[in-house]
Amino acid sequence: MRGWVVARPGPVATGPLEWTALPDPEPGPGQVRLAVEACGVCRTDLHLAEGDLAPRRPRTVPGHEVVGRVDALGPGAARFAVGDRVGVAWLRETCGRCRWCRSGRENLCPSARFTGWDADGGFAERAVVDERYAYRVPDGVPPAAAAPLLCSGIVGYRALKRASLPPGGRLGLSGFGASAHLVAQVAIRQGAVVHVMTRSAAARRLALDLGAASAVGADAAPPEPLDAVILFAPVGTLVPPALRALDRGGICVIAGIHLTDIPPLSYEREVFYEKEIRSVTANTRVDGEELLRLAVTLDLRPTTTVRPLSAAADTLADLAADAYEGAAVLVP
Repeated sequence: MRGWVVARPGPVATGPLEWTALPDPEPGPGQVRLAVEACGVCRTDLHLAEGDLAPRRPRTVPGHEVVGRVDALGPGAARFAVGDRVGVAWLRETCGRCRWCRSGRENLCPSARFTGWDADGGFAERAVVDERYAYRVPDGVPPAAAAPLLCSGIVGYRALKRASLPPGGRLGLSGFGASAHLVAQVAIRQGAVVHVMTRSAAARRLALDLGAASAVGADAAPPEPLDAVILFAPVGTLVPPALRALDRGGICVIAGIHLTDIPPLSYEREVFYEKEIRSVTANTRVDGEELLRLAVTLDLRPTTTVRPLSAAADTLADLAADAYEGAAVLVP
């Protein structure tokens, strides 16, 4: 098969990815193999390629928003049949024994492993996954539309849960890429008022088209105090304006796996009145199952740009330049 590996982590302009021939992966016990139909391109893939996330193994295949058809079963695998369409997400494996796993917080498992970081992902023609960590893709959701749900959607949905938004609450989204444009749809359809803060004029137009009440610049103040803000942009200097945008008792949720340093905060202007900062770490499988059900019941519609798998390096470079509205998706 053909696929991409992170050969030389560094700035995307230096060509960290290499397009190469790879052996077809063989599914081990309890695993299934997919013929990849689509793989979303996540900013975490960019962080891995550029070395912001230190590679955990050499020449890893990135990609953790994978949709495909099962084409081989490993010994003992019985959850899916050959021909079933399944999805693979960021969370790949947990121990199942630690106090985090036992309490339903497997995303905090110290032994957790992740697709496209600890093991090969979906920037290739085939991929394998433990069937316990795969998702059945709902009928009627095309592969290119399903792929962004598997990380941008799931992690954004967990961030929305962490925001503890009250019914009819006022939600701010700082940054408006693949994850935020899906969270906006969930929140609006569930009755929230959504305000968007982002530097991209095209993203602001998309936000308004999706039903946002307002869309302003990245560090501008929204038109009313907010009950919660979810920060998707990996920019620590945006944390203070996000906190200032909150009403009393508001919650700022930082959704990314990587964030540049947060500058000093003013307690009086940015933290007082019981404001909170919360982070998001990966997701649980429960989050994923809930989000995929909501994708059908709320009729979520990812905005996607579909590109050939062979163009993954250019796609990452375009992502770094904020060239996409919504999500970019690779197809073999």
